Amino acid sequence: MRFRPFALSLLVLVACAKGDQPAPDAAAPAVREFDGEAALRYVGEHIAVGPRVPGTAAHRAGGDWIVNQMRSRADTVLVQEWTHTTKTGKKLPLRNILARFQPERTDRILYVTHWDSRPVADAELDPAKQMEPILGANDGGSGVGLFVAIADALKKKAPDVGVDLLFVDGEDWGTFGPPDIDVLIGSTYFAANLPHPTYRPLYGVLFDMIGDADLRVPQEDNSVAQAPEVVQKFWSTARRLGYEQWFPPRAEGPITDDHIPLLAKGLRVIDVIDITYPPHHTLGDTIDKLSAKSLQMVGDIALALIREP
Repeated sequence: MRFRPFALSLLVLVACAKGDQPAPDAAAPAVREFDGEAALRYVGEHIAVGPRVPGTAAHRAGGDWIVNQMRSRADTVLVQEWTHTTKTGKKLPLRNILARFQPERTDRILYVTHWDSRPVADAELDPAKQMEPILGANDGGSGVGLFVAIADALKKKAPDVGVDLLFVDGEDWGTFGPPDIDVLIGSTYFAANLPHPTYRPLYGVLFDMIGDADLRVPQEDNSVAQAPEVVQKFWSTARRLGYEQWFPPRAEGPITDDHIPLLAKGLRVIDVIDITYPPHHTLGDTIDKLSAKSLQMVGDIALALIREP
């Protein structure tokens, strides 16, 4: 899904540290707007169609499901549809979905997640399984469930700032290099086709693989280098809510993800991702690995940022 160099010793240390952590049930707001149980349920509904591999019936059904969910919650839903030609000449029908709350406001917050799933399980140890598509419960599904639950809260109580929930397509299709080939397709398309030429949100956050029951989300190097004030805002909010244990305030390496084309466009978007998720790019990325408590923590932070922009 993305490229990041890791030292083996670092992975071992992280795995050991994660194994010693208790379940994510730290202190949280007394009154919760966000419903983590609902978010997990929405993940299940979304991935019930199967792997959302571009060009398949399941992919079309998964996109239709998002559009229907957002049209019943958001003020406006914009859909970007286009055909991407891969390096090998394959035609991929792709779709970005932008759900907007308070669309008339110029001060806006942009949240981003991808909704497609990877066409190959290239991290499987068994070569016979490596060409099978992954279900992507966490890698592609968790952000969708998070956003639908955020939309529930924003429908009940409108935000005082404009909010854009962007579901991008084609993130996980090709090869993460270097060089990167046919990946980050939807975010690259959005960066080249903004809702308005002057579109510049106050800041943005990309959410990826944030449902792991054993959640651990350190800071990401590109985000720290190019949007440090947004990183500080997110991680200080996590600390204020009592979630610092799961969101350690230190950078642990660069990640190639959907924030990269947006940063290149001048949008100050950071990456919030649990890159150490064990079933990453395997057939084991199923919903039993996810936790409503992890989604609850991420949702609490996301809504706190919206309520106090």
